[in-house]
Amino acid sequence: MVAVVSREEEPLRVGKYMNEQDNAIGPIVFSVIGFLVLVVVWLIGWPFYRVWSASQHGKAELAQAEYSRQIKVVEAKAKLEAEKLNAESEVIRAGGVTKANHLIKDSLNDQYIRYLWVKTLDESKISKEIIYVPTEANLPITEAGRAVVP
Repeated sequence: MVAVVSREEEPLRVGKYMNEQDNAIGPIVFSVIGFLVLVVVWLIGWPFYRVWSASQHGKAELAQAEYSRQIKVVEAKAKLEAEKLNAESEVIRAGGVTKANHLIKDSLNDQYIRYLWVKTLDESKISKEIIYVPTEANLPITEAGRAVVP
């Protein structure tokens, strides 16, 4: 038996090896083209990104300033309300003091004031040898017993 080899198979083998070499170059070319596309996109997109980023930064600062302003307004309103309430309490306290003074003024008389003065002298720790002598002007003489005799 004799084997017959056709000549058509050989060029297929050569083409087969060439296709394998083309397949090895294809991914490299694709990677280089992809890298170049990424570089072009980066060169075009980076300025736009910087503008957008600055815009977002400005919006954030504006929002922070608005929030700070609102906080200051609320604090000022609270302080104003507190001052109003303090003023009202002072007015009420002053009215109470005025009423108390009128009651004291209406209830006090000379005899009660003398009694309180004598009671204070009695409770004081100064000297227990105080002599009280009423005079015509209703002024007490307290130093009569302390006169120095030559």
